[in-house]
Amino acid sequence: MFEDATFETMGTIHTHSRNWMIATFGLNASILAALIAIPLFYPSMLPQMVNSWLLESPPIVEEARPVVHQAPATTSPSEMRDGRIQAPTTVPTHPWIPTTPEPPQSTNIGDLAGPAAIPGIGCDPVNCSHVRPIVQQAAQTKPHISQGVMEGMLIYKALPTYPTPARAMRIAGRVQLQATISRNGTIENLRVVDGPALLQAAAVEAVKQWRYRPYLLNGEPVEVETTINVDFTMN
Repeated sequence: MFEDATFETMGTIHTHSRNWMIATFGLNASILAALIAIPLFYPSMLPQMVNSWLLESPPIVEEARPVVHQAPATTSPSEMRDGRIQAPTTVPTHPWIPTTPEPPQSTNIGDLAGPAAIPGIGCDPVNCSHVRPIVQQAAQTKPHISQGVMEGMLIYKALPTYPTPARAMRIAGRVQLQATISRNGTIENLRVVDGPALLQAAAVEAVKQWRYRPYLLNGEPVEVETTINVDFTMN
Protein backbone atom coordinates (compact mmCIF):
# COMPACT_ATOMS: atom_id res chain seq x y z
CA MET A 1 0.00 0.00 0.00
CA PHE A 2 2.89 2.32 0.75
CA GLU A 3 4.45 1.63 -2.64
CA ASP A 4 1.19 2.53 -4.41
CA ALA A 5 1.17 5.93 -2.65
CA THR A 6 4.78 6.59 -3.71
CA PHE A 7 4.08 5.82 -7.38
CA GLU A 8 1.05 8.06 -7.30
CA THR A 9 3.03 10.97 -5.83
CA MET A 10 5.79 10.65 -8.46
CA GLY A 11 3.22 10.58 -11.26
CA THR A 12 1.64 13.74 -9.95
CA ILE A 13 5.06 15.54 -9.87
CA HIS A 14 5.85 14.43 -13.41
CA THR A 15 2.46 15.68 -14.62
CA HIS A 16 3.00 19.11 -13.01
CA SER A 17 6.49 19.48 -14.49
CA ARG A 18 5.26 18.68 -17.99
CA ASN A 19 2.41 21.16 -17.65
CA TRP A 20 4.87 23.86 -16.47
CA MET A 21 7.18 23.29 -19.44
CA ILE A 22 4.25 23.48 -21.87
CA ALA A 23 3.11 26.73 -20.29
CA THR A 24 6.63 28.24 -20.45
CA PHE A 25 7.06 27.27 -24.10
CA GLY A 26 3.69 28.78 -24.93
CA LEU A 27 4.60 32.04 -23.20
CA ASN A 28 7.88 32.32 -25.04
CA ALA A 29 6.21 31.56 -28.33
CA SER A 30 3.60 34.25 -27.66
CA ILE A 31 6.29 36.86 -26.92
CA LEU A 32 8.25 35.93 -30.08
CA ALA A 33 5.11 36.07 -32.19
CA ALA A 34 4.29 39.50 -30.77
CA LEU A 35 7.80 40.80 -31.56
CA ILE A 36 7.41 39.62 -35.15
CA ALA A 37 3.85 40.81 -35.63
CA ILE A 38 4.23 44.34 -34.20
CA PRO A 39 6.67 45.60 -36.92
CA LEU A 40 4.46 44.07 -39.58
CA PHE A 41 1.30 45.83 -38.41
CA TYR A 42 2.96 48.97 -36.96
CA PRO A 43 6.12 49.82 -39.05
CA SER A 44 6.47 53.23 -37.35
CA MET A 45 7.33 51.57 -34.02
CA LEU A 46 10.37 49.71 -35.45
CA PRO A 47 12.94 52.59 -35.03
CA GLN A 48 11.85 53.10 -31.41
CA MET A 49 12.25 49.42 -30.62
CA VAL A 50 15.68 49.25 -32.28
CA ASN A 51 16.88 52.33 -30.36
CA SER A 52 15.71 50.81 -27.06
CA TRP A 53 17.50 47.52 -27.75
CA LEU A 54 20.82 48.82 -29.08
CA LEU A 55 23.36 50.43 -26.83
CA GLU A 56 24.23 53.94 -27.64
CA SER A 57 27.81 54.26 -28.84
CA PRO A 58 30.04 56.83 -27.06
CA PRO A 59 30.23 60.18 -28.80
CA ILE A 60 33.27 60.75 -31.04
CA VAL A 61 35.57 63.31 -29.52
CA GLU A 62 37.43 65.32 -32.13
CA GLU A 63 41.10 66.00 -31.50
CA ALA A 64 41.80 69.60 -30.70
CA ARG A 65 43.90 71.30 -33.36
CA PRO A 66 45.96 74.41 -32.77
CA VAL A 67 44.63 77.49 -34.40
CA VAL A 68 47.24 79.13 -36.60
CA HIS A 69 46.77 82.81 -37.22
CA GLN A 70 48.69 83.85 -40.33
CA ALA A 71 50.13 87.29 -40.07
CA PRO A 72 49.46 89.48 -43.06
CA ALA A 73 52.50 89.79 -45.32
CA THR A 74 54.06 93.19 -45.35
CA THR A 75 54.59 94.49 -48.82
CA SER A 76 57.13 97.12 -49.56
CA PRO A 77 55.98 99.87 -51.80
CA SER A 78 57.14 99.28 -55.34
CA GLU A 79 59.40 101.80 -57.00
CA MET A 80 57.62 101.18 -60.29
CA ARG A 81 54.24 102.78 -60.80
CA ASP A 82 52.47 102.88 -64.13
CA GLY A 83 55.73 101.88 -65.82
CA ARG A 84 57.67 104.78 -64.28
CA ILE A 85 60.34 104.78 -61.59
CA GLN A 86 59.20 106.60 -58.46
CA ALA A 87 61.56 108.31 -56.06
CA PRO A 88 61.89 106.60 -52.63
CA THR A 89 59.83 108.09 -49.86
CA THR A 90 62.70 108.01 -47.32
CA VAL A 91 66.44 108.54 -47.76
CA PRO A 92 68.82 106.75 -45.31
CA THR A 93 70.85 109.15 -43.19
CA HIS A 94 73.74 106.70 -42.55
CA PRO A 95 75.30 105.03 -45.59
CA TRP A 96 76.17 101.32 -45.36
CA ILE A 97 79.89 100.67 -44.80
CA PRO A 98 81.24 97.09 -45.05
CA THR A 99 83.01 95.78 -41.95
CA THR A 100 85.67 93.82 -43.90
CA PRO A 101 87.88 95.96 -46.14
CA GLU A 102 88.60 94.75 -49.65
CA PRO A 103 92.13 93.45 -50.37
CA PRO A 104 94.39 96.02 -52.05
CA GLN A 105 94.79 95.63 -55.78
CA SER A 106 98.21 95.53 -57.40
CA THR A 107 99.00 98.58 -59.53
CA ASN A 108 102.34 97.33 -60.88
CA ILE A 109 102.07 96.69 -64.60
CA GLY A 110 104.94 94.22 -64.41
CA ASP A 111 102.83 91.90 -62.25
CA LEU A 112 100.22 91.57 -64.96
CA ALA A 113 101.52 88.62 -66.97
CA GLY A 114 98.47 87.78 -69.03
CA PRO A 115 97.74 87.67 -72.73
CA ALA A 116 99.86 90.82 -73.20
CA ALA A 117 103.01 89.05 -72.01
CA ILE A 118 105.59 88.19 -74.66
CA PRO A 119 105.71 84.43 -75.27
CA GLY A 120 108.91 82.83 -74.02
CA ILE A 121 109.89 85.84 -71.84
CA GLY A 122 107.06 86.18 -69.31
CA CYS A 123 106.75 89.98 -69.11
CA ASP A 124 104.76 92.71 -70.74
CA PRO A 125 106.17 94.94 -73.52
CA VAL A 126 106.49 97.96 -71.15
CA ASN A 127 108.91 96.31 -68.70
CA CYS A 128 110.82 94.15 -71.17
CA SER A 129 113.35 96.74 -72.26
CA HIS A 130 116.03 95.24 -70.03
CA VAL A 131 115.25 91.63 -70.94
CA ARG A 132 116.99 90.03 -73.88
CA PRO A 133 115.27 87.09 -75.53
CA ILE A 134 117.14 83.81 -75.40
CA VAL A 135 117.80 82.59 -78.92
CA GLN A 136 118.43 78.87 -79.15
CA GLN A 137 120.25 77.69 -82.22
CA ALA A 138 118.48 74.87 -83.98
CA ALA A 139 120.32 71.58 -84.08
CA GLN A 140 122.10 71.26 -87.38
CA THR A 141 121.42 68.13 -89.38
CA LYS A 142 124.16 66.43 -91.31
CA PRO A 143 123.91 67.04 -95.05
CA HIS A 144 123.34 63.96 -97.17
CA ILE A 145 125.81 63.66 -100.06
CA SER A 146 125.15 61.31 -102.96
CA GLN A 147 127.26 58.20 -103.48
CA GLY A 148 128.63 59.48 -106.79
CA VAL A 149 130.03 62.66 -105.22
CA MET A 150 131.62 60.78 -102.32
CA GLU A 151 133.20 58.21 -104.68
CA GLY A 152 135.16 61.08 -106.28
CA MET A 153 136.48 61.99 -102.79
CA LEU A 154 137.51 58.42 -101.94
CA ILE A 155 141.28 58.15 -101.34
CA TYR A 156 141.50 54.57 -100.00
CA LYS A 157 139.21 51.62 -100.80
CA ALA A 158 139.68 48.14 -99.30
CA LEU A 159 138.14 45.33 -101.35
CA PRO A 160 135.85 42.92 -99.46
CA THR A 161 136.74 39.23 -99.10
CA TYR A 162 134.16 36.95 -100.66
CA PRO A 163 132.76 34.72 -97.88
CA THR A 164 133.47 31.00 -98.53
CA PRO A 165 129.92 29.82 -97.60
CA ALA A 166 128.39 32.42 -99.92
CA ARG A 167 130.76 31.40 -102.74
CA ALA A 168 129.99 27.71 -102.19
CA MET A 169 126.28 28.46 -102.36
CA ARG A 170 126.88 30.80 -105.32
CA ILE A 171 125.28 33.78 -103.55
CA ALA A 172 125.93 37.14 -105.21
CA GLY A 173 124.37 40.57 -104.90
CA ARG A 174 124.66 44.09 -103.51
CA VAL A 175 124.97 45.12 -99.85
CA GLN A 176 123.68 48.66 -99.21
CA LEU A 177 125.23 50.55 -96.29
CA GLN A 178 124.61 53.92 -94.64
CA ALA A 179 127.60 55.73 -93.13
CA THR A 180 128.73 59.02 -91.61
CA ILE A 181 131.92 60.56 -93.01
CA SER A 182 133.70 62.47 -90.24
CA ARG A 183 135.50 65.82 -90.62
CA ASN A 184 138.82 64.00 -91.15
CA GLY A 185 137.34 61.55 -93.67
CA THR A 186 136.99 58.37 -91.56
CA ILE A 187 133.94 56.08 -91.53
CA GLU A 188 131.60 56.41 -88.51
CA ASN A 189 128.19 55.04 -87.60
CA LEU A 190 128.26 52.38 -90.30
CA ARG A 191 125.00 50.39 -90.59
CA VAL A 192 123.47 47.86 -93.01
CA VAL A 193 120.37 48.90 -94.96
CA ASP A 194 119.82 45.93 -97.29
CA GLY A 195 121.59 42.93 -98.87
CA PRO A 196 122.16 39.15 -98.57
CA ALA A 197 122.81 38.10 -94.99
CA LEU A 198 125.92 36.02 -95.82
CA LEU A 199 127.55 39.03 -97.52
CA GLN A 200 126.79 41.79 -94.99
CA ALA A 201 129.61 41.12 -92.51
CA ALA A 202 132.27 41.08 -95.25
CA ALA A 203 130.96 44.37 -96.69
CA VAL A 204 130.99 46.11 -93.30
CA GLU A 205 134.52 44.88 -92.51
CA ALA A 206 135.86 46.24 -95.80
CA VAL A 207 134.10 49.66 -95.74
CA LYS A 208 135.35 50.37 -92.19
CA GLN A 209 138.83 50.79 -93.72
CA TRP A 210 137.83 53.29 -96.41
CA ARG A 211 139.11 56.87 -96.24
CA TYR A 212 137.75 60.08 -97.83
CA ARG A 213 138.91 63.63 -98.25
CA PRO A 214 137.09 65.91 -95.77
CA TYR A 215 133.93 67.43 -97.19
CA LEU A 216 134.10 71.23 -97.08
CA LEU A 217 131.05 73.47 -96.51
CA ASN A 218 131.76 77.22 -96.67
CA GLY A 219 135.43 76.36 -96.44
CA GLU A 220 135.01 74.31 -93.22
CA PRO A 221 135.12 70.49 -92.97
CA VAL A 222 131.77 69.02 -91.86
CA GLU A 223 130.29 65.61 -91.21
CA VAL A 224 128.11 64.23 -93.96
CA GLU A 225 125.83 61.26 -94.52
CA THR A 226 126.19 59.07 -97.59
CA THR A 227 125.13 55.75 -99.05
CA ILE A 228 127.71 53.08 -99.90
CA ASN A 229 127.00 50.08 -102.14
CA VAL A 230 129.25 47.00 -102.16
CA ASP A 231 128.72 44.53 -105.03
CA PHE A 232 129.63 40.82 -104.82
CA THR A 233 130.00 38.91 -108.11
CA MET A 234 131.15 35.34 -108.74
CA ASN A 235 133.77 36.31 -111.41
